[in-house]
Amino acid sequence: MKRGSGILLPITALPTRYGIGDFGPAAYLFIDFLKRHEQLYWQLLPLTITDSAYGNSPYSSISAFAGNELFISFDFLVRDGYLTSDAIAQVPSFPSPAVDYERVRSYKKTVLDKAYASFSRRKDRSAYETFCAEESAWLDTYAFFSSFKEKISSGPWYTWPAAVRDRDEAVIRDYRKKLTDVIEKKKFFQFLFYTQWRALKAYAQQNDVCMIGDLPIYVNNDSVDVWAHPSLFKLNKEKMPTVVAGVPPDYFSETGQRWGNPVYNWRILQDTGYAWWLSRLTHSFSLYDMVRIDHFRGFVAAWEIPVDKETAIDGSWVPAPVYDFFDRIVARFSNDRIIAEDLGVITDDVREVMDYYDFPGMKVLLFGFADDLPFHPYIPHNYTPRCVVYTGTHDNNTIRGWYDEEATDNNRIQLSRYLEKPIDKNSVHQEIIRLALYSVAAIAIIPLQDVLGLGSAARMNKPATGSGNWKWRIANDTVLKGIHEWLHQMTIITGRTRHPDAHKTNGV
Repeated sequence: MKRGSGILLPITALPTRYGIGDFGPAAYLFIDFLKRHEQLYWQLLPLTITDSAYGNSPYSSISAFAGNELFISFDFLVRDGYLTSDAIAQVPSFPSPAVDYERVRSYKKTVLDKAYASFSRRKDRSAYETFCAEESAWLDTYAFFSSFKEKISSGPWYTWPAAVRDRDEAVIRDYRKKLTDVIEKKKFFQFLFYTQWRALKAYAQQNDVCMIGDLPIYVNNDSVDVWAHPSLFKLNKEKMPTVVAGVPPDYFSETGQRWGNPVYNWRILQDTGYAWWLSRLTHSFSLYDMVRIDHFRGFVAAWEIPVDKETAIDGSWVPAPVYDFFDRIVARFSNDRIIAEDLGVITDDVREVMDYYDFPGMKVLLFGFADDLPFHPYIPHNYTPRCVVYTGTHDNNTIRGWYDEEATDNNRIQLSRYLEKPIDKNSVHQEIIRLALYSVAAIAIIPLQDVLGLGSAARMNKPATGSGNWKWRIANDTVLKGIHEWLHQMTIITGRTRHPDAHKTNGV
């Protein structure tokens, strides 16, 4: 783990004229920004498909493998000949920088359909055919699943006709014939997504920027993964979950969080040699340089909630074969490429697993300024080098929002005592970022909202709420132009640069 720092910014938040961020010019300019300011890491949220039915959360997708079509750059489709410039000449007005998912989906679908119509007239499809062959293990099933949802039955798969729900081969084959054109279109959109993403990742590598991806532990119940592999989950004969995932009461909720995802049947996964998980991780490590595994403690024991319970209070911890599983994982992938999201209720058995495999964990500075400050694990003087410090994550308020709205008088007093100076709302974001950068943690990740010193209106997600999340965007590309010589100099002076002698050439 190279000592360095980076920025947490989801693709959705990049500034474009299309209502949502994408893999186009703004993403490349952001990599240039990272390089210019000596940032070594760009941390992202999951790139998977989102749905308004699930609050547009990137942690609740219909596929663990398919990419979000909303991230396809129209500017690059024009450049590559899939669209004419006239096709994007009339862009709807998106007056708010926040993402309006319904309007964006409606507009982007219309334009992507034009790109497919153009592709359908091409004679040379060799690159597309190669992609389909290489990704067939997940692509064929995903394309059928999403096509059936779009054209035949929009409801959850477990409400489909029994023959389709239970994957009767003859029936599926007949529907494939009827849905041929839609299936090809779905594959084509995935081809565009992965072609553009791989080009962006290559550009990051050329500029020594490490991409950190985010891997949700669970999948949506209404997903192609559960439909195609029902035995891997705890379902009844009607293919419905008997228990669902969540977490017990914690900092975010007095009643815990009832996520509703189906829980893994680890006995069956173990019998298969964890084939599905190995495929998923192989896929993730092909997309990113490092992967943050969300809700790591769920691999040690999962909080299983009976499906008939409305809150997470009545759940219980059910152990998983964690050592057998991670023995397989670290035999194939370096543990230096894994970040364990070890937030929440972390017990001794979770710490033992992390120590055994030497997985770096996370430290969130905003949680540290409590009554037990001298001993709190998230205060910098208690860090070890092999960890990743965050000022906050996508689930937290911004630093400014926390200080203005959530911090108690005692939190503010503890922060001032720790820094040995008075703190005010206008400087608090810089002071906490400075603590992160000065710490011994190998990697420091700062949400862009904190770099900008934004308030709670820029918060990305509020856990245990179902709407109003995942919408924040950079208003325009001029925002980045003013950031910040201060960040650059702090990165250099704390030894987090790509060049060991940067402090000499920058007058530090």
